Amino acid sequence: MTVRPATPDEHLSVMRIVDGAMLEADADFVRERIENGHVLVAEEERRILGTAVLEANDTGTHIEAIAVRRARRAQGIGRELVETALERYGTLTAEFNPSVRPFYESLEFDIEWSSDDRLFGTLESEH
Repeated sequence: MTVRPATPDEHLSVMRIVDGAMLEADADFVRERIENGHVLVAEEERRILGTAVLEANDTGTHIEAIAVRRARRAQGIGRELVETALERYGTLTAEFNPSVRPFYESLEFDIEWSSDDRLFGTLESEH
C-alpha cells in the first residue's frame, strides 16, 4: 500500500469514499484541497482504499475527514494515512464523534471534549 497526495482526476473517487463513510464534505472544498496537495490517498494495485482531507490552520493541520472503504476498514489504512500526514505536515488536529474515539486514542492523540457531543484531538510530531 502506498500513501500519496491525490491528483485532480481522483476527486470523484475521494468523494465516493468520504460519502461512503457518511462524512460531510463539500465537493468544491475537497477539490480545492486536492489542488493544494492537502488530500492524501492510500492505494493498492491502483485502487484508492482510503483518504484524508486536510486543512492547514494556525496550530498545524486539521483532519477535515478521514475515510476508508467499508470492506477495508480495521486493516491499518486509516493509521497509515494519519502517520503520513503527521510526517508531512507536523502537528495534526481533529474534531470527531465519540464513536471513533478509540481510533484516535490508538494513534495517541491528546483528546478533550470540544462541545456536548464532539471531541477534539491533537497529535504532535516528534520531529
